[in-house]
Amino acid sequence: MPVFTGMNTLIAPLRPWPLRQSAAFLILAAVVWLGLYQMLNPAAEALVAALQVDRTSHLGGALQFFLYDTPKVLMLLTAVVFVMGMVNSYFTPERTRALLAGRTEGVANVMAASLGIVTPFCSCSAVPLFIGFVQAGVPLGVTFSFLISAPMVNEVALTLLFGMFGWKVALLYTGLGLSVAIVAGWIIGRLKMEAYLEDWVRDMPKTSAQFEDRGATLADRVQNGFAAVREIVGRVWPYILGGIALGALIHGYMPADFMASFMRKDVWWSVPLAVLMGVPMYTNAAGVIPIVQALLTKGAALGTVLAFMMSVIALSLPEIVILRKVLKLRLIATFVGVVATGILLVGYVFNAVL
Repeated sequence: MPVFTGMNTLIAPLRPWPLRQSAAFLILAAVVWLGLYQMLNPAAEALVAALQVDRTSHLGGALQFFLYDTPKVLMLLTAVVFVMGMVNSYFTPERTRALLAGRTEGVANVMAASLGIVTPFCSCSAVPLFIGFVQAGVPLGVTFSFLISAPMVNEVALTLLFGMFGWKVALLYTGLGLSVAIVAGWIIGRLKMEAYLEDWVRDMPKTSAQFEDRGATLADRVQNGFAAVREIVGRVWPYILGGIALGALIHGYMPADFMASFMRKDVWWSVPLAVLMGVPMYTNAAGVIPIVQALLTKGAALGTVLAFMMSVIALSLPEIVILRKVLKLRLIATFVGVVATGILLVGYVFNAVL
């Protein structure tokens, strides 16, 4: 017995320091993160100068954009994903289903859309989430409110919008994005389209929406944060680099007159065109926001580029293909039509008020 006690004593210190001193780690990490974040712009300018590239040239502008935005977006994304990984330990799929099951429509649509902000679910998890919600008795329209909100108004999109465009744009995007999710889900629920679920989904036996709430320590939350960073950042970083590279090319080389010619406020068809351009693309908020930033610097209207962003995230072709496994074509067409209409309205509203 003393041997085992001694072994446990020797093993205990092997636990990583962030998990042994979680509060101290979080404070130190926040201080270091803020210090590095303040150095990004001077460091990018210094690197461009060290490369002996004219800062005012097309190449200089593109390089400065890429060298500044790449660490900026990755740092913002890592910080937000880590924090939300800690928060999301409270919002597991089981807990989310339990919160929504048995709620009346309207109130449940608002709850579902709001929960979408703090849950890290994306198109790759659409089918298992959808099946789980249906089995738990969550109404169809409420399920759609969640599935629209989760990718479109998530914490990554809001943080990057705040970091690049300020709190007014982030707040307006949040309000209008939630409105699209709530209203679209409510309309789909009112249409009573349960018959257009695939038969095997509709006939699945109902399950309990209860969940077991296991207590978690701060160290457990920190560990969840690290796991979220490995999972989410590890998955999306290629899209981030691709989006920033494309944004840098637009920023450095695309003539402002060309972009303004079809993405101005006074070009009525620019918003529908932006939505149509966004649907076939496959990326996420972290990858598309740098492109949005570059388009704005070239004179594109905010409503038009955000409608493009929403269509990329909420109506991507891969997600539609994935949902085809559980939805019949009529329900998919209704979903796309209702959400696209909401996105068009958002684009026009942004262009009208900003």
